[in-house]
Amino acid sequence: MPAVPAHVPDPTHDLRASLLDWYDRHRRTLAWRPAADGVRPDAYRVWLSEVMLQQTTTPHATPYFLAFTERWPTVSGLAAAADADVMAAWAGLGYYARARNLLACARVVAGEHDGVFPDTEAGLRALPGVGAYTAAAVAAIAFDRPANVVDGNVERVMARLFAVETPLPAAKPELKRLAGALVTDHRPGDWAQALMDLGATVCRPGRPLCERCPLTAWCAAYGSGTPERWPLKIKKADRPRRRGFAWVLRDDQGRVALVRRPDRGLLGGMLGLPTSDWSAVPLNAEPPARADWRDAGAIEHVFTHFALTLDVRTAVGGGDFIWTPVDEALASLPTVFRKALERGLA
Repeated sequence: MPAVPAHVPDPTHDLRASLLDWYDRHRRTLAWRPAADGVRPDAYRVWLSEVMLQQTTTPHATPYFLAFTERWPTVSGLAAAADADVMAAWAGLGYYARARNLLACARVVAGEHDGVFPDTEAGLRALPGVGAYTAAAVAAIAFDRPANVVDGNVERVMARLFAVETPLPAAKPELKRLAGALVTDHRPGDWAQALMDLGATVCRPGRPLCERCPLTAWCAAYGSGTPERWPLKIKKADRPRRRGFAWVLRDDQGRVALVRRPDRGLLGGMLGLPTSDWSAVPLNAEPPARADWRDAGAIEHVFTHFALTLDVRTAVGGGDFIWTPVDEALASLPTVFRKALERGLA
C-alpha cells in the first residue's frame, strides 16, 4: 500500500471492513446470486455464470443464464444434453469454444465427480476448460476459499487504489499480486464479489463515482485528483479486416439453407449460413448451389482478433442443406450469421 497518514485507518483490516460493509448494503442483485443472505451460492450456477460472463456483459449474459438454468437446472442435466441443443442455446453469446468446453466440463463433473464440483482451486483447474480465473472465482464464491479472483473490474480497482504506473496489459501480474495481498480467510467469497461490484458500479471505466466509493481514504488515484487517469493502457493496434461471402438460400417453402460448421475453428460446431473463406484480400467464391443469386448488400461484424465484412447474396433454390424455418434460424444462429440472414431477408 502507499504511505498512509497517521489519521487514516489501518490500510488492510479497515480497508477490507469498509468494502465489505459497503457490499452488505449495496451488493448487486444478480440472477446467479442467492436471493437470501447467508445462503451459499450453488457451484453449478457460479461456474455457468462465470463462463458466460467471459467477454460478455452482465445484461447480455443474464437472459442466457436464466434460459440455461431453466432448461438444465443441474450440471448433470447439462451433461446429458445433446451437443447441438447446447450450441443452439449458446448462439449469440459469442466465443463458441466456451460452449464446447462447457459441455466437456459438465460431463466430467457428472461422470467422474457424481455431479459435484471440486471445492478447491486445484481440483477445479483439473476440469476441462476451467482456467485460473474461473477456478478462483468458483472456489471463492461457491466454497468460500481464500482465492484471488481478478477480473477486469478488480484490475481497475487495484490500478487506481495503488496508482499503478505500468500500463495494461503489462500491469496484469502486478495488479494480481496487489489484489492477492488483500485476500484473507474472512469472507473470501463476499470479498471477491465486493471488489467486482465496486468496479462494475462505482470504480467504473472513464469517470469513476468516487463520491460513492468506500475506499477513497486509501485510494492513491483519488488522492491525486485525477482518478480517471488510471488504469494506464497501451493503445490497441487496429484489428485486421477480412472479407467473404454469405449465401442466403431459401427453398419453395421459405426455409433457409444452413450448414453445420466443422467442430474445430471459429464458430466450430455451430449452425451457420454457407459462406466462402474469410480472407484479408478480396476473393471470388463459388456459391453453394446453382441459382439466380442477387446482391443483398453487406454486413459488418467484429471478432476478437479481426473485423469481418460479409457480402450477402440471396436466391431461391434447393440442395443438400439443413433446411430450417426462418424464425428458428434467427433464434439459433450466431450473431454474425443472424446479421447476414436479416440482411438477406430485407
